[in-house]
Amino acid sequence: MKARLNISLEGIVFLYFLSYLPNIILTKLVTTLPSAALGRPLTGLETLPASLILNMVMTWAFIWLSGWHREAHGVQLGSLRLPVPTRYTMLSGVGTALVLFTVPLSFTFKGVSIPFIQLLMRGDILIIAPLVDLMFGRRVRWWSWAALVMVAFALFITLRAHGGLALPPLAILDVVLYTLGYFIRLAVMTRVAKSGEAASVRRYFVEEKLVALPLAVLALALLSASGIGGQAGQLGIGFVQVWSDSVIWWLAAIALTLTIVSIFSAVILLDARENAYCVPMERASSLVAGVAGSLLLALGWGLPWPGTPDLVGALILIGAIILLSVAPRLGVTRQTARAEAP
Repeated sequence: MKARLNISLEGIVFLYFLSYLPNIILTKLVTTLPSAALGRPLTGLETLPASLILNMVMTWAFIWLSGWHREAHGVQLGSLRLPVPTRYTMLSGVGTALVLFTVPLSFTFKGVSIPFIQLLMRGDILIIAPLVDLMFGRRVRWWSWAALVMVAFALFITLRAHGGLALPPLAILDVVLYTLGYFIRLAVMTRVAKSGEAASVRRYFVEEKLVALPLAVLALALLSASGIGGQAGQLGIGFVQVWSDSVIWWLAAIALTLTIVSIFSAVILLDARENAYCVPMERASSLVAGVAGSLLLALGWGLPWPGTPDLVGALILIGAIILLSVAPRLGVTRQTARAEAP
């Protein structure tokens, strides 16, 4: 029998939360506090090139030093074996590349609170999860459909309080690309790697990151080289100027936390249970980290407090996640009791 991950999924989710929280706080501080060289805070686009490049280096270093690369498909070049992706993991890498640069960017929009933008992004993925299960013939239980109603209600009250989708155009595009990227990831994961086996998790992680990280950096470099609009200028600063600024140490810390988050995320999503179970577990952790990060930023650095609708929407969403976490266990307990009854 193939080896499986020994630590519980709940334990992985808690570790995911612990690594996500500093990522959110650091990203918001870097885009809020003035840089020494620029005399102003970096924009979200200015943080992305260096943080993604450093994330790529750290992730590949982890893959090599941990030995995870041995689990991947590979080609032999003399005495050297190089890991290579399959067509499926290559496609997933494209989806992950979309997620990689939309997540940190979502924390940086002026006038848009962290809980609000997270509610939009996390709510979309909670809806997608059971749809992917249905696509692949996986059973979606009643508690998943009940959670969808709760998610829809949370989105409704939050959007209404914020005047609908009155977001900056870049923020709307960010949410759309994030949702598309996650849909691609979940579909491919469900198709080829959702077994919960440790070797399968390592193989998928390596092959996906081989594609996703350089692709995300390349996309930013092409936009920067295009010279189109202010975004290209901001990316130019991110590719060149930040490396000689003391802010690079903050960006390195962001990249480190992002590397750790990506490992735990893969373990959670590749658990053998259905997406309608695993995705809410991951979303719960990131959502709670977003709310906790926003509160800590308000307490420690005087940033704006999250609004009441944001917190209410987050609480409803967390309630949906609790339902999805508890109901399956209650169902198993009842089935066991019926089976043991005389």
